[in-house]
Amino acid sequence: MITATPKRILMIKSHSMGVGDVLRSSAAWRALKNTWPDVELHLLFLSKHAGYATEELIQRHHLLSSAHFVIVREQDPSVRDAKRVPIQRVIAQVQAISRSLQPDWVIDFEPNGLKTSLVTWMAARVCGAQTVGIAQFPGRSWFYDKCSPSLPSYALNHGLSLPMDYTHRDFVVLQALGIERNHTAIELRLTPEAEAFKQSLLASLPPGLPVVGLNIGCATEGAESRRPDLMQLAQCFRALSKEIPHRLLISGAPFEAPVNQAFIQACEQLGMNMDHVTDCSGCTTLPTLAGLIDACDLFISSDSGPYHLSVALHKPTLCWFNSPDPAAYHQAPWVKCLLNPTPEAFVSRIKDLMPSQVDQA
Repeated sequence: MITATPKRILMIKSHSMGVGDVLRSSAAWRALKNTWPDVELHLLFLSKHAGYATEELIQRHHLLSSAHFVIVREQDPSVRDAKRVPIQRVIAQVQAISRSLQPDWVIDFEPNGLKTSLVTWMAARVCGAQTVGIAQFPGRSWFYDKCSPSLPSYALNHGLSLPMDYTHRDFVVLQALGIERNHTAIELRLTPEAEAFKQSLLASLPPGLPVVGLNIGCATEGAESRRPDLMQLAQCFRALSKEIPHRLLISGAPFEAPVNQAFIQACEQLGMNMDHVTDCSGCTTLPTLAGLIDACDLFISSDSGPYHLSVALHKPTLCWFNSPDPAAYHQAPWVKCLLNPTPEAFVSRIKDLMPSQVDQA
């Protein structure tokens, strides 16, 4: 019999440390807090290597009491044949964290594999915690005190197609606890540094025009296919500037500055006035990027980390997709997803997201 009201829950996650991959879990964290408002939520992530920028953002997430990152590879993940950390060392670290936290429950959010099942079971042994997991295949339920049905069963029972929205994936295991998503969205609050950055940025912008943020992004290796065609993007912004004059802030990592400049040059080729355009590439950390996004009236992004940040901040958000990817779409009233839009469709969706600005234009 599983404890009815937990005081502390240790949540086991693995897979990817991408901003969106981790931040999407916040909807499940909110659902747990809605069910047990006083529960402490502690995240334990099996990470490929140390130093992901996501760590700082997640460690300070307002729904978490703590976040811990246990490294499972000896080297940077860019090294294809990186040596794995011995499982005994991983388990020892996990057990030390569990012993310190003394959780009532250890929940394995991962549907596949046996590593997180073993880690969950070993973490629970040292403190007498109960375990919750997903009976994804025969024999896996042996590691858990309480199980949810498999991911395909969850999808079938909820009328969802596979692959389903990534945010839904964390609700598969919560079925074992009787917790439904019920349209719960992902969320994020600004850190004090992000709020200070936002206020400083707003103070530097002359009043009178709405502020639109743009993340072109996708300059990391292998992500180029998700980047909008720069001339097509420039044509969309030319149409937008005619309908809704605005100030444009272009975000980006330092190595994305060349992409931003290429976009600006494309806009100039179309005869656009660039006086109200600011290239902010290299000006933010991941937490202060949230401040930049929150300073905007609307944020436009490719399918990359800033897209998820904007959605989590509940900012009117438009995401540009080059190919269909329903699993990456956020279903929220402040979000619109477009597939290779024409300028007319681009402007139309932005008007849907910014009706007050349309009235003023």
